[in-house]
Amino acid sequence: MKELLNTVHAASWTTLPDVVQGGEICGENLDLDLDLDVDLESREQAAGPAMQQQLLMPPKEWSKSRSRFFSQSAHLYTTRKEGAMDRRAFLGTTLGAAALQTVPRCVSAKQAPPMKITDITFLHMRFPGTTPRKRNATIASGGGAPGMTQLEVHTDAGIVGRSIPSASEELIRSQLLPRIVGMNPFHVEAIWDRMYRYNRKPVAKGLYISAMGSVDLAVWDIIGKALNLPVCDVLGVFSETIRVYAAGGYYEEGKGVRELVKEMEGYVAEGFQAVKMKVGGEAMGTDAERVRAVREAVGPKVDLMIDANNRWNAHDAIRFGRMVERYEPFWFEEPVEADDFEGCAELKRTLDIPIAAGENEFTRWGARDLVQAQAVDILQCDTVLAGGITEMRKIAALASAWHIPMSPHGNPHMAVHLLASLPNAIIMETYPAVESRFNPALPLFPVKNGCIEVPRKPGLGIDPDPELVKKYRVT
Repeated sequence: MKELLNTVHAASWTTLPDVVQGGEICGENLDLDLDLDVDLESREQAAGPAMQQQLLMPPKEWSKSRSRFFSQSAHLYTTRKEGAMDRRAFLGTTLGAAALQTVPRCVSAKQAPPMKITDITFLHMRFPGTTPRKRNATIASGGGAPGMTQLEVHTDAGIVGRSIPSASEELIRSQLLPRIVGMNPFHVEAIWDRMYRYNRKPVAKGLYISAMGSVDLAVWDIIGKALNLPVCDVLGVFSETIRVYAAGGYYEEGKGVRELVKEMEGYVAEGFQAVKMKVGGEAMGTDAERVRAVREAVGPKVDLMIDANNRWNAHDAIRFGRMVERYEPFWFEEPVEADDFEGCAELKRTLDIPIAAGENEFTRWGARDLVQAQAVDILQCDTVLAGGITEMRKIAALASAWHIPMSPHGNPHMAVHLLASLPNAIIMETYPAVESRFNPALPLFPVKNGCIEVPRKPGLGIDPDPELVKKYRVT
């Protein structure tokens, strides 16, 4: 007890809640089995009117009550030693009441309503207009009606978790839902493990893992909503702002170097301090000229990424890398085919440009193989494709052990809360504000000085406006 009192004496009286809550004076050390799931009324009853008045004092007034506190602390020790102190008696002391009064309302998952997963459905929305037809080095996309699909995980508590899925509805409903129905969303690790292992054979790569990631993100959305916290707060925030880059620079019909430069200058004017463009879709000399023109237009203070979308073999990728090294790309993304780890490692050894890859890898085991091959300087596993937040936390920890920064590929709404929690997050992929015209239900984040503020809505913060759902929902 002497050490206990010395600990409290050594702490500032205004930091007593941290001492009490942090474990120096806690249920574990006193064998009290404290239940933190106590509502405000119970706390007030435990404290009593006089204690409430004391707890509401300004910190500078608390020093007047030190002697009373240490007197009760000594009494606590005496009764504990005699075996007479139980939880109710502890709560009646100043120390016990202070402990309860200072515990945040949302500190325990017990405070969320008990719930079970009951169903998975999908919300489809279609918006007016037509998306532009564009291509990277390997595939073309766009040219159709813009829209959005959200996966919805339902619970018996009425809380619905949402995500932007990257797998078929049939796969998710037929193979994953039966494995997790009835489970508590707070058992997120058990849910992930059950989806992965309760199969005929665990599937290491492909759409099955992407389906798992889609469900996992919606489960995290449930957890955040149940606690009335943004998911980043549940994970533990490392930074409330995230550096971002504008992903663009695609090839389009009638788009030349002049139009490309104008596009990139527009991103910088919008607030971005990093931009990404495609390479590998034209002759090497033409692409090198495109890189030169963009670098000269945005200047040396704006970071420029180049993305080949797995276009080349190692030899050709090295040739192109040497052609553009002088323009100091921030990274060279996916220069070779996704399974060519040795080729990627050769580029990493040869060029003075950081090599970024990983969006085609799945789970921590795929990331492990890529990292062990010494094939990347920056790891880009996709938050949805690689298995969701639950798995990406493990991937990020693995990368951290190798001193490799993370910059996940994909939808920024699916990655932002994860990145806010990672010490080794370097930058996040997003898109310019003009892209929001294709999805009014989920606009992109405003950019200022090259960064965004992490959203503060509960969960993932992607629930669409009900009026927009009513207007644009399709079956």
